[in-house]
Amino acid sequence: MSRPTPQRIVILGGTGFVGSCLVPRLVADGHGIVLLSRNGQARRHATVGRNVQVVSTDVYDPPSLRSQVAGADAVINLVGILNESGRQTFARAHVELTRLVVDACRDTGVLRLHQMSALHAGAASSAYLRSRGEAEALVKASTLDWTIYRPSTIFGPNDGLITRFDRLLAIAPVMPLPRPHARMAPVYVGDVVEAMARAVADPARSVLHTFELYGRETWTLLNLVRAIRDARGRHRVVLPMPDGLGRVQAQVAQFVPGKPFTPDNFRTLMIDSVGSTDGLAELGIEPQALSAWLPRLLGQPIRQRRLDASRQKRPS
Repeated sequence: MSRPTPQRIVILGGTGFVGSCLVPRLVADGHGIVLLSRNGQARRHATVGRNVQVVSTDVYDPPSLRSQVAGADAVINLVGILNESGRQTFARAHVELTRLVVDACRDTGVLRLHQMSALHAGAASSAYLRSRGEAEALVKASTLDWTIYRPSTIFGPNDGLITRFDRLLAIAPVMPLPRPHARMAPVYVGDVVEAMARAVADPARSVLHTFELYGRETWTLLNLVRAIRDARGRHRVVLPMPDGLGRVQAQVAQFVPGKPFTPDNFRTLMIDSVGSTDGLAELGIEPQALSAWLPRLLGQPIRQRRLDASRQKRPS
């Protein structure tokens, strides 16, 4: 594969989980990155090279956003939230900001927009998915050369999936689990990033295209949480809950600091996060399996590490 033509790319939401992996990947392709951030949040990217410019700006201020977007070859919008908090609602983070980005691109003559979304965006039962769908509609109705990415649940180091349940299992001897039979096809963050990098490099096969990004393994939530428990060697009871009790749990948990679970999370889980059109295959990417990554993400159980250590000490 030939080296991509270097581009000047403006990224919103680049300090998050996906962005922290995407920025160095794009830099490796020779692109120059302008990373829009609030209050210097992007310092974690200081080591990726001289091709990253960090700019503190208010992306919700149209003049400020236009001034940063002007002259870009492409804009990547990675901004997304899973739970609402204060002013940061789904409508503001997903719909309003996308409208501002589309307007800024149009007003400054930037044609190329890459938009992060979610698998099954637009599903009416979940406010999260509904807002993702509204954002997609704004992008598709524009005159821009857009590409939309619809990932399933994304896993990787310090993610919001494996890491989240691992932490809960560390403190809970019994874990009541709502929507235990919800199905998902988790996708590795490195595969998501590779898909985006290839789409950036090859507009001929990515413009006006939506890529569903999902893994090759389908898990139920129950099987996944039990696998995380077992990989750590923890003795925990994972208790499947009927939907009635799961809804009650969500109503209570939304008031716990950090909002570990909300009614909208419950509604999102009612829709299986499994795709139908393999976007990774379209881009020539073989997805990595979550089952192969679990030991690396969590490490061996303490008991297994001690067993291996004792074996090494035995005389041959």
